[in-house]
Amino acid sequence: MNFFKRLRYTIEADVQQILDKKERKNPITLLNHYLKQAEVQTKETASCLERQRQLQEQFAQALKENEKMLMKRREQLELVQYAGEEDLLAFAQQEVATYTERQMQLEQSLEQVTHDYFTLEQKYEQMKHKLKDMKVRQLQLMGKENVVRAHHKMDGVLKTHETNDQSFAEMEQYIDQLSDRIDADYSVTTFEQRLEQISRRQQTETTLDKQ
Repeated sequence: MNFFKRLRYTIEADVQQILDKKERKNPITLLNHYLKQAEVQTKETASCLERQRQLQEQFAQALKENEKMLMKRREQLELVQYAGEEDLLAFAQQEVATYTERQMQLEQSLEQVTHDYFTLEQKYEQMKHKLKDMKVRQLQLMGKENVVRAHHKMDGVLKTHETNDQSFAEMEQYIDQLSDRIDADYSVTTFEQRLEQISRRQQTETTLDKQ
């Protein structure tokens, strides 16, 4: 293997590796790239098919015109032979031979170009079906990608809610603790107020007794 072949294989391997990485990263982007290439190739095939159809018509027209000239030259040859025109006989025979040979070539060419046309037409139809299948695949991947993105966003929202729920639980626990503390302080305050009231009442009663 020479240097240029090794270089070509190395470049092809590097390109394939890049495409593989790109496909793993975003398969839809790579599929869109392939779709564009397939559309270009399909259009080129359609142009070739149209050109082949035109060639088929041109060969058919050339064959038709040659048949007319061949019939005409054969009639002229018969006329020359009947008239005994020896000086024209060789020319008439050569003309008939030329048109006869051309007739065979045109028939073979028309048969070949017709065969090639039908072969191209079949491949063109296959390419169109493949292109449609790739577009269907593109829609399928887009649908799956959309579902994955939607689930990813919803998972993010749900995780946020879980975090919020945890924060709410912590806040609720803090409020409960604060409420218990306030209730305890309130109980102490109420107890002291009642003791103070009792103390004042006793002092008042003692003062009245002394009077």
